[in-house]
Amino acid sequence: MKVLLTGRDGQLGQALISKIPAGVDLVAIGRAELDLADGESCRRMVLDQRPDWVLNAGAYTAVDRAESEANLAMAVNAGAPAAFAAALEQTGGRLLQLSTDFVFNGAQGSPYRPEQPLAPLGVYGATKAAGETAALTLPGARVLRTSWVYGPVGKNFCLTMLRLHAAKAAAGEPLAVVADQVGCPTATHTLAAACWRAIGVGAGADGPQILHWSDAGAASWYDFAVAIGELGLAAGLLQQVAEVHPLTSADYPTPAQRPSYSLLECSSSRLALGLESLHWQAALAEVLAAVPR
Repeated sequence: MKVLLTGRDGQLGQALISKIPAGVDLVAIGRAELDLADGESCRRMVLDQRPDWVLNAGAYTAVDRAESEANLAMAVNAGAPAAFAAALEQTGGRLLQLSTDFVFNGAQGSPYRPEQPLAPLGVYGATKAAGETAALTLPGARVLRTSWVYGPVGKNFCLTMLRLHAAKAAAGEPLAVVADQVGCPTATHTLAAACWRAIGVGAGADGPQILHWSDAGAASWYDFAVAIGELGLAAGLLQQVAEVHPLTSADYPTPAQRPSYSLLECSSSRLALGLESLHWQAALAEVLAAVPR
């Protein structure tokens, strides 16, 4: 099976490469090979490579900057999957499009099911929702939504909190983190396993078109930051931890509005993929063990 992977150099791309299953002929590309904002280049890449699957892990993910770069965010997050879908319809290939909890507005206060209607709050969520719609025009395409992705490399909340715990603790200062946004952290290694399963064992034509994947449990960003400090100390990544103080979203205004509750209901997707869930704290411990020393 030939798979064309975008976002090779991102944190998920690196996890996908590290977990490549036997029998996969992987063509992994990054920004140097393909500008996802260029739809014609995306189309040509598919026609040249003729993959069985495009695994579109590349994206515009700067949530706040998207508010002022809407055209670029739309080109990458919606234009690229539209171009992939159009080209794959010609070649007979399939598409796995990665998406996000930000396609929901967080107003319902209970986990979002895959089939629920979308209602994004900001530009980033709207572009990812448009990308889902574009991807699903292709027969056999799949969308996999996830949340709060982090791993041992790249730029993410976990690595940022490790740095801030060290700096704030050394200065004797508290670390303030938003406590009124609830979701679930998702480690790149568990997400990568779900992605590969979605185009392997769980990839039958009669399987679900929309899948949800996050690690198990629920947390606020405050909870996540506290756990990063505690488990980072236990893993030897920190010599001391900062005291974490809770903030409200109003205390920490950002250009983009975030959903206050974006937990994804994953049980049906886990059943379809045949994968067990791992609690987010257990997954976090595994990520921290893999952080380069």
